[in-house]
Amino acid sequence: MRLSRYFLPVLKETPSEAEIVSHRLMLRAGMIRQSSAGIYSWLPLGHAVLKKIEQIVREEQDRAGAVELLMPTIQPAELWRESGRYDDYGKEMLRIQDRKEREMLYGPTNEEMITEIFRASCRSYKDLPKLLYHIQWKFRDEVRPRFGIMRGREFLMKDAYSFDIDEAAARRSYNRMFVAYLNTFSRLGLKALPMRADTGPIGGDLSHEFIILAETGESQVFCDRAAVEMAPPGDVDFEGDLEPIVAERTALYAATDEMHDPAAFEALPEDRRMSARGIEVGHIFYFGTKYSAPMKATVQTPDGESVAAHMGSYGVGVSRLVGAIIEASHDESGIIWPEPVTPFGVGLVNLKPGDAEVDPVCEDLYAKLTAAGCEPLYDDTDERPGGKFARMDLIGLPWQLIVGPRGLKDGVVELKNRATGERETLSPESALARLSAG
Repeated sequence: MRLSRYFLPVLKETPSEAEIVSHRLMLRAGMIRQSSAGIYSWLPLGHAVLKKIEQIVREEQDRAGAVELLMPTIQPAELWRESGRYDDYGKEMLRIQDRKEREMLYGPTNEEMITEIFRASCRSYKDLPKLLYHIQWKFRDEVRPRFGIMRGREFLMKDAYSFDIDEAAARRSYNRMFVAYLNTFSRLGLKALPMRADTGPIGGDLSHEFIILAETGESQVFCDRAAVEMAPPGDVDFEGDLEPIVAERTALYAATDEMHDPAAFEALPEDRRMSARGIEVGHIFYFGTKYSAPMKATVQTPDGESVAAHMGSYGVGVSRLVGAIIEASHDESGIIWPEPVTPFGVGLVNLKPGDAEVDPVCEDLYAKLTAAGCEPLYDDTDERPGGKFARMDLIGLPWQLIVGPRGLKDGVVELKNRATGERETLSPESALARLSAG
């Protein structure tokens, strides 16, 4: 993409309403623009990151055996009355009426909707297990939306739902998602720690939050340092027994402030106690028959008995992850994108557009980087070099390839690693080979 054709409305000044790093940098880097309180337009740079994250989440859900569908954003109120949650959910639910005065709502979550879909089609143990998911915009009318997309009212979420014949089978589905989440966050360049969590308005008696550590995190967390050092499960057999993987992770102390047990934490050796700030990026629940029983989502067992299906739900904040990654990966100059989610792979900087020596080299590199799948953003604008460098640092692309007349006199270009700040001079061919090799 040529920057002269792109839409990248960067800001030189930090907007006064931005309270945290990710909100400041997303506004300054031209990733989002506020429409109303807690609701944002995703501009091209932000949208590109959002789609990268969404695709990684989708691939890991598919790998775990989940099946994608898409449910509506607007739901009928009667489904929520069946489950008993319509009046209990609170003012975060946006309640509306259509032109025929039917009561509707903008879905904050989809337990009721997926249960209705399941009960209409699945009636036997032979139809189980089922693990269904979608990636969809949701709305919760936060009383005080703040921190940009970290606590907005409209957000993109991956939510999955499992249906099983009994608790033992439901735990196997829970374990699938537990392991899938560890791999998902690892692919996003994050270290996410599973922590026993409160079930909140979703309900049930088993729940884990997935927390990434960041100095600017929203909550205090406490954990065994060994939990931070554990590698992701990687390529596992999702049809096999995943309980040992889950047991290994959950045996180590890890708790949010609200679930913290000071006595258990103090029992750890001092050098293994770790207290830090954290950001929730995923949450999984097993809640048994909380929804299936009142909504009569029953299946027949091999013995002919009719039982309510055991359910779980599993959420990943896709849009929230954009902010969380920035909170965990930035410096004083701007964002530092992990390579899997970067909106562009390399920023190609032409220091003197219009120069007879520089332009042909940049055009050649741009064409070859594009052909190699490196997704270059070519800064072909007439701006001064200082402004170009500042903008590239702000938007956080992993690599900057800088081409100017002085270097070309010696037959070299400059390659900068955004994360480390390291620079090296290479021939254009060597730089291209380095970037093309990944």
